[in-house]
Amino acid sequence: MTRPPAHGPGEGAAGLWEGGPPGGAPAFGNPAIARQRRGLARLFLGPIPQEQLEGKPVVRKPGLRGWPGWGGGSVGYVEAPPEWRGTSVQVCGLWPFAAGSGTPTIGVPLGRALVGGATLCCDPVSWFQRAKLILNPSEFVLGKPGLGKSTIVRRQALGLAGYGVHPVVFGDLKPDYVDLIRALGGQVITLGGGRGFLNVLDPGEVTTEAARLPLAQRQALLADAHSRRLNTVASLITVLRRRPPTDREETILNAALAILDERFHGVPVLSDLLAVVQQAPEDLRNVALDRGDLDRYRQITEHLESSLIGLLGRGRLGETFSRHTSEPMQRDRPVCFDVSSIDDAEGQLQAAALLACWSYGFGTIAAAQALADAGLEPQRRYFVILDELWRVLRAGRGLVDRVDALTRLNRQRGVGMAMITHTMSDLLALAEEEDRMKARGFVERAGMVICGGLPAAEMPMLTKVVAMTDAEQDMIEDWSTPPSWDSERGEEAPPPGLGNFMIKVGGRPGVPVHVELTEDELDVNDTNRRWAT
Repeated sequence: MTRPPAHGPGEGAAGLWEGGPPGGAPAFGNPAIARQRRGLARLFLGPIPQEQLEGKPVVRKPGLRGWPGWGGGSVGYVEAPPEWRGTSVQVCGLWPFAAGSGTPTIGVPLGRALVGGATLCCDPVSWFQRAKLILNPSEFVLGKPGLGKSTIVRRQALGLAGYGVHPVVFGDLKPDYVDLIRALGGQVITLGGGRGFLNVLDPGEVTTEAARLPLAQRQALLADAHSRRLNTVASLITVLRRRPPTDREETILNAALAILDERFHGVPVLSDLLAVVQQAPEDLRNVALDRGDLDRYRQITEHLESSLIGLLGRGRLGETFSRHTSEPMQRDRPVCFDVSSIDDAEGQLQAAALLACWSYGFGTIAAAQALADAGLEPQRRYFVILDELWRVLRAGRGLVDRVDALTRLNRQRGVGMAMITHTMSDLLALAEEEDRMKARGFVERAGMVICGGLPAAEMPMLTKVVAMTDAEQDMIEDWSTPPSWDSERGEEAPPPGLGNFMIKVGGRPGVPVHVELTEDELDVNDTNRRWAT
């Protein structure tokens, strides 16, 4: 680039000043032409130098962005310098031009942060165990359908499997996780539609494995199995009635299960529990408070008998829970309970199936951890995925307490958890205020909250639980924008928020990240196979 020559009044470009500085004799004696030429001079050459106004020679110098004025080559936009990423070992020789990423690099790689482009690694197990960033190894995932909630959880499950953590999916309704679990060499248990059965009174391998434990640990494990079975039967009755059983009925169920354990050899089913209630043993009549009147006992247990009969294949919930378990859960590999054969129109059966899977799965995990604590088996860690949480919570009054009792696992037990639903409205649309407050506690107690695209109406409810800045809220709202129409390809363009998530931990600033799948992940992440041509 040629450097503009120095010039003074009457030289070179200064000719624009009519042969002299402003205020001199105007060229051609025309003031209008003089004003026009002075305006052009300011436009192309910049402000009039003070030296030129005083009639002194001027030496022009380049500014920070180059030579100003017409033909000088001044840069109006400064481009960002190119960036490269590498490990501290690789880039240490570039000091002082290297800078830290500012995002955690411990855990499963999720994608690049939308602010800064740094790689973000995140999962509840690693952030709790190794990074010490959260106090509870759990996460709550929110987002509108079709924006990738299941995708980000599948990425975490896949990465954690590489770390030796077994992903377990207690109820897959679509299915979203079956292909992934099969690709990992795991176990897929099919339930519903006459293709599989789950006995809610089956303690799994608890009874046989408990015999290997010391007395105190054996009693604790058997007591835990008893309470889980009681809670599950009460939950199924709640789904069937849409209201919880009475205190007296739960007391009768508790006593009936204890009598069944004492007198029955093998694994009982619900028909055996019904038989105990109908036989009216003395211990059961005492807790029923029939005052020595058998007819009074029949009246007290009539509604309970009716509900148990409804769970035996003669009611809305079919026969899924009326037979022996068709395929026991294995403790040493990834597991998925596939309940996708249950139609969406059967909402009560879906909720009941999810509850039964959660109870059975958590019971098996409790047995595995008890054996590991006693040194009888290696210590195993699990990543539990509870999808479609809203279906269970809406199935009946009081189910929030049931879910809380089933899912409350000690953080010392080596279990990470992901709860997934669409919006906060799903949790707060419950009929009872008490249930709404407890459902909101699921989000409050989570170690981290991951938000996909959400509408603006969700922000007031969400910010009551998770503190967010206005910029973070605007970003999440923008991600919920519907996709536009691609006229060139003749189809909808991908949604603008597809794969974008905001990761929030307590009151810390959120980290926006974009999850992009690798080629090897595309096949196990296709949840629209039935629409494929």
